[in-house]
Amino acid sequence: MSELKRVGVIGAGTMGHGIAQVSAQAGFEVVLYDVTKAAADAGRAKIEKTLGVGVEKQKVTPEARDAAISKLSTTDTLDALKGCQLVVEAAPEKLALKQELFKQLSAICAADTILATNTSSLSLTEIASAASNPGRVVGLHFFNPVHLMKLLEVVRAFQTSDETIATVRAYGAAIGKELIVVKDSPGFASSRLGVALGLEATRMLEEGVASAEDIDRAMKLGYGHPMGPLELGDLVGLDVRLAIAEYLYAETGSPTFRPPQLLKKMVRAGKLGKKSGEGFYRY
Repeated sequence: MSELKRVGVIGAGTMGHGIAQVSAQAGFEVVLYDVTKAAADAGRAKIEKTLGVGVEKQKVTPEARDAAISKLSTTDTLDALKGCQLVVEAAPEKLALKQELFKQLSAICAADTILATNTSSLSLTEIASAASNPGRVVGLHFFNPVHLMKLLEVVRAFQTSDETIATVRAYGAAIGKELIVVKDSPGFASSRLGVALGLEATRMLEEGVASAEDIDRAMKLGYGHPMGPLELGDLVGLDVRLAIAEYLYAETGSPTFRPPQLLKKMVRAGKLGKKSGEGFYRY
């Protein structure tokens, strides 16, 4: 394919605008898409705010901030992604939605444009099947907050070509990430391990083994985790964690991923974590 210069990002939410930011900071031209121009512009505003904080903390120079912002454009039209050599989709975790997007992108973008998905658990092979050239489909699983987290999990679908893997490796290096490459399997590596830990922590809380604070403290102080599994659940969203657990349980049949009753009850009660103001903790 031609040299990677222009990156499209679908979805200007938490993950999408983070992916757009690190891509722009690496010098790529970035087109940030969302279903409305207002949503896309809101994502751009969050990028500007984050870069502003970086300048205040002397982590980013004013010149680097301005250069990154100059690389960003926003749109509510998928056709605007036509000239991109890489498109990263960060839409909601719904297989049918992602498949429809990849079908549309196949008609819009060049035949060798790499189509990547930020899914944390859905089958890459099923997503790739919707593209006209499935060999160019790959998973690029970023972590929140994107501009701070070093890991980029590259997920290889059954159809993904070696050339696609080589190109995204180069992209990952350019944006300053450390890569792992995993094959398409339920939950990949990171989500499978992270969800298992989070669900077991929830079961421990349900059984009264320890308080949420002490369970989290055990993993932070005993194992060096920057955030406890219950804190992380609140950050990700307990509804998201439940959906992933249900998917993994259905796919693997392992009791490890059977959702605890406490998690189900919390989601039904609207206690979704940080975004709702209450989860395992109050915010």
